Amino acid sequence: MPTFPTSSTVFDSILFRDAFGTPRMREVFSDHALISRYVEVEIALARAEAKCGVIPTEAAEAIGGCDVASLDFDRLRRETDNVGYPILPLVHQLVEQCGEAGRYLHWGATTQDIMDTAVVLQIREGLKIIEEDLANLRGILADLARTHRDTPMAGRTHLQQALPVTFGYKAAIWLTMLDRHAERLSQLKPRVLVGQFAGAAGTLASLGDKGLAVQDAFCTELGLSAPATTWHVARDGFAETINFLALVTGSLGKIALDVMIMASTEFAEVYEPFVTGRGASSTMPQKRNPISSELMLAAAKGVRQHAGLMLDAMIQDFERATGPWHAEWMAIPESFVLTAGALHQACFALGGLIVDKARMAKNLEISNGLIVAEAVMMRLAPFIGRQQAHDIVYAACRIVNEQGGALSDVLANDPEIAKHLDRAAIGHITDPANYLGLAPAMVDRVLDRRT
Repeated sequence: MPTFPTSSTVFDSILFRDAFGTPRMREVFSDHALISRYVEVEIALARAEAKCGVIPTEAAEAIGGCDVASLDFDRLRRETDNVGYPILPLVHQLVEQCGEAGRYLHWGATTQDIMDTAVVLQIREGLKIIEEDLANLRGILADLARTHRDTPMAGRTHLQQALPVTFGYKAAIWLTMLDRHAERLSQLKPRVLVGQFAGAAGTLASLGDKGLAVQDAFCTELGLSAPATTWHVARDGFAETINFLALVTGSLGKIALDVMIMASTEFAEVYEPFVTGRGASSTMPQKRNPISSELMLAAAKGVRQHAGLMLDAMIQDFERATGPWHAEWMAIPESFVLTAGALHQACFALGGLIVDKARMAKNLEISNGLIVAEAVMMRLAPFIGRQQAHDIVYAACRIVNEQGGALSDVLANDPEIAKHLDRAAIGHITDPANYLGLAPAMVDRVLDRRT
């Protein structure tokens, strides 16, 4: 009989897993990797306790030989389903592997110590991937900003043409969001990459006066910081991490929305890279849908929900929670996978983005000069005052809207305007390329700060 796919989520689906994630991040949060982290933490604890004279050195050496590959995973699954947590079933098997030394395994620890620290190790690896992907995407956006520093296009507010900007300016705004995320990432690491070893109620009572020494040695073994206090029910670090990922994907969602609208037929200013068949419709051969942007936007919505879940999970009772902790088991892996997937899609879409400068220029012309009405008003204001200038230009804009024609022609035919501006001056003022403000200079400032 053939074997059929059985996954029920997009994260492991043979159809969707590479749309919503990446193999590298999935591996970090895979079952095998998580169980391996549990074993790594147990071994680190044994070594730390041996160094502090809590357990025999020989026992720690034997525990250090525990082998993940020798575990019976089906048995582990069954017992975890019964117990509700995986650590006791895991300890049962590791004790069997260690023989006599097994009596010292998990000495003074509680289940949450092992699980929390294992997740911290996963987060450390996951953040490393996010940091690398962010750096790659920031480089792509810097290139776009530099290349299109002076490429004029319509700036839009409330989905209406507002004033001219440059595409480089738009890309620089995208870039600065991600630059801030890179800064946030460096700042959150010291708060999050902290080990957890505190025992049943978090007091390390079972280790007597050696508890803090073991805790320090344990964290050193794993390359983590030691906590000031137990954080069994103080979950702000994990909540901050997932809310950070929500910020990252939120920015990617904003970029995706811009790209999708700009790629619409009516705008036609940018396109995702062309790959035969990508974004194709099953019924409309002409379609070229912005698939990467759509996936980025979906990921942003998913991580946003998990960010809220993590904030809710912070509300925990007394010294050990009754349920909120379990919500993290869903939110943390999925958020990392979705963020990695969104960054991957962003690097693909923006790394090969097709920018139609001619169409951008053409779109600047569709308002018949109205997009630079402010420029005319500000040029007239020194002569007749700002409010009177506003009223005169407003009236000219109404004529263009109601009767057609170009704003420059209507302005040139206005006797009041002709007193102060000749036809050549009006032509210069109503050229959108001459009213970019400091958009190019802002691009330069963003790029200069990266060097």
